[in-house]
Amino acid sequence: MLSSRNVMWMGMVAIIIIGLIHLAQASAEMAETRYLGLMFIANGIAAVVVAAGIYRGAALWGWGLGALIAAGAFVGYVISRTVGLPGMEVEQWLQPLGILSLVVELIFMALFVWARPMRRTVTASR
Repeated sequence: MLSSRNVMWMGMVAIIIIGLIHLAQASAEMAETRYLGLMFIANGIAAVVVAAGIYRGAALWGWGLGALIAAGAFVGYVISRTVGLPGMEVEQWLQPLGILSLVVELIFMALFVWARPMRRTVTASR
């Protein structure tokens, strides 16, 4: 069984990886569509805020914002590969960093769900 501390660290690592992947791709996306490049930069910056929030035990701006970022990035990837995003062609599905990001986003979401009972226990004991 995972301890709440292990889940916390795994969540922090996952969201930082998500942010780093998006920051690494930001310049390429910026060259194609400015708004998407800016969203990738915002994802990277928000990942640091989320990691700090998770570390401090902040359920809303830690885990909650992280879930929003991970789910939003996942949905954005799917949309950009199916119907496309404004100002862009439909992109290829099998890009290595994109697939890695999808996997890590799913891991973060699983940790978010896993950590929910732990967050309630911590909150109830205060």
